[in-house]
Amino acid sequence: MTTDYSKVFQDAGAVDKYEHVTYAPDSYASQINQRQRDYLRTLVRREFGPRAPVQHDFACGTGRAIRTLHGLVREAHGYDTSAEMMAKAAEVGSHATWHQVAVDGPVPEPVEAGHPAIVTMFRLLLNVDEAVRDRALAFAAKVLPTHASGLLVVENHGNAGSLRHLGARRHRDDRWFAELSHEQVDRLMARHGFEVVERRGFSMITPSLHGNPIARAADAAVRKLPGSDGYAVNVLYTARRAHA
Repeated sequence: MTTDYSKVFQDAGAVDKYEHVTYAPDSYASQINQRQRDYLRTLVRREFGPRAPVQHDFACGTGRAIRTLHGLVREAHGYDTSAEMMAKAAEVGSHATWHQVAVDGPVPEPVEAGHPAIVTMFRLLLNVDEAVRDRALAFAAKVLPTHASGLLVVENHGNAGSLRHLGARRHRDDRWFAELSHEQVDRLMARHGFEVVERRGFSMITPSLHGNPIARAADAAVRKLPGSDGYAVNVLYTARRAHA
């Protein structure tokens, strides 16, 4: 992954805060995580049926995406630059084989565990530069060489077309306030031979509005409307390799 972002999570205190404060019960992040969990478990059952896939979770962090798919995959592999993150993942009950990867250099080699497979990438693309995004998608392409190999699911937790964009000017010098548009994600996917087959939004509001019951009620209502994913703050993109 890269520079400042990956270095933060070499610190055990930062890792613990990420797991227990950012994802505290009823927090903004944990609410989104629950919605994503329901979506992903439905997706895997629908797309793979009785053929349980192998999960490759790139930038696995504390193993949240791995825990999401417990019981629905035949084996799971987590890849991260931070040994501290993977130690926390094991500590909190994420069941996988862990693989520490270099911060930069050649594209990491995935474990050869067969197909079908699902590659998951959560909370990565937004906070890294274009070179790291390309490295991550090149990894996914190694796991999923053909259309029939399986699925790639990536998260964008800062959609540039959402309400969050209103704070862009105020936060323009803040390294943590990055944005990605749907078009940027589509272009990144296409460069590595993927095409988005489904897009789903999980929050229309920003963290600052999470404590407002009226805003939360409006969020729940708007998320049900067709096309609302285009304006969601947090979005998952499901993709396959394009047909040759």
